[in-house]
Amino acid sequence: MSRLDSVAQNRFDGVHNSMSHPIKFLVTGAAGFIGSHLVDALLAGGATVVGIDNLKLGKRENLSSAQKKTSFKFFQADLNDFAVMNKIVADESAAAPFTAIWHLAANSDIRAGVADPDVDFRDTFLTTHHVLKLARAHKIPRLAFASTSAIYGDLKRKLTEDIGPLLPISNYGAMKLASEAAISAAAESFLERAWIFRFPNVVGSRATHGAILDFVHKLKKNPAELEVLGDGTQQKPYFHVADLIEAMLFITAKASDKMNFYNIGTSDSVTTVRYLAETTIRHAAPSATIRFTGGNRGWVGDVPQVDYSVEKLRQLGWAPRLTSDQAVDRAIAEIVAENNHS
Repeated sequence: MSRLDSVAQNRFDGVHNSMSHPIKFLVTGAAGFIGSHLVDALLAGGATVVGIDNLKLGKRENLSSAQKKTSFKFFQADLNDFAVMNKIVADESAAAPFTAIWHLAANSDIRAGVADPDVDFRDTFLTTHHVLKLARAHKIPRLAFASTSAIYGDLKRKLTEDIGPLLPISNYGAMKLASEAAISAAAESFLERAWIFRFPNVVGSRATHGAILDFVHKLKKNPAELEVLGDGTQQKPYFHVADLIEAMLFITAKASDKMNFYNIGTSDSVTTVRYLAETTIRHAAPSATIRFTGGNRGWVGDVPQVDYSVEKLRQLGWAPRLTSDQAVDRAIAEIVAENNHS
């Protein structure tokens, strides 16, 4: 049994309600990069899962394994269409109530939110607002929320969970921070418990965005040269999706405060953009050269250096298996293989 399977099969002690009902989760963003991996893990742990996704970035094929199971049901729907969502949740609650909501739906493309601020307002904040309305209307007691290290902004010090003030420099980070505030208010009003996961750059199979996927697509178009924004010195912790899912399940099982918020990631290792580019070239187009555009930022809203603390999570009892470079190595191999078969 893998470590992830072991964590998944803990029967979700932290999210099990006090009733005798079976474990049942609503997962938003279920067909997306992280959401689809989470669905697989929840099902492996014996839960019933109802997945929601508008398929704007998510893909049905990400759920190909889940859809073979009778304990999974999928709806293509817009979370911001409250009437539709209210009916889905009401109908699916009839047989047994939901134990908790895992809210992963959001705009995950930071640069898209820079170009159009309505994207993050609609797809990141309003989706959270409507998920909380659903939780209140249907008495779903617990919520697990995928937040981000982008809420911290460009602070020139170690990013711990109690640092402040928080001044995000992207609309994506701003709307995730606003979502955290809305969840905090809901916990005071009607939620029994909430978990907030703040994580950095997550990489791995089924990716829908990110530098690795961008590099792979660029090299498909031009195998001779890879354009890389910035000067290659930008460095951040990268985290494999398998470690992320394991960490989130561990936190919901072990953290039992009303409001639980944790940085998830690697604290002792980072990866440079140059390493990211060179490794992608080695896998995808070995003869390509790199052309850096210059400057120490990739785009508006990009944080070039991140010093990320995961000491709170370590004290809870969990540590990742992969370093940042190892996560990148594994993810590049997975993404290149997927794109070669697409």
